[in-house]
Amino acid sequence: QVQLVESGGGLVQAGGSLRLSCAASGRTFSSYAMGWFRQAPGKEREFVAAISWSGGSTYYADSVKGRFTISRDNAKNTVYLQMNSLKPEDTAVYYCAAVHGSSWYADYWGQGTQVTVSS
Repeated sequence: QVQLVESGGGLVQAGGSLRLSCAASGRTFSSYAMGWFRQAPGKEREFVAAISWSGGSTYYADSVKGRFTISRDNAKNTVYLQMNSLKPEDTAVYYCAAVHGSSWYADYWGQGTQVTVSS
């Protein structure tokens, strides 16, 4: 069982930066790949980024590649999403998840944190 709690969301101007954190409980955190997803109003939840259990491999949606960076600290049971050069279209609720498989199937979800980017 893994419980996930996101933090770090907020309101930022276009071009600004935010860093999201996802704190996990449970001794199995380090065995999971972790992902970030987002859901904008009226849209389906979409994949943003993922990181392997070791942190050695990372994956990004084309829409965020070069602007967002996913990382993890297994000693702190935490995964991060550094978001730079934010755009209004990045506005969404951001969720972290413990995932597996090539399609990033989520076994556990956090409750989400709101990110709003003003133009």
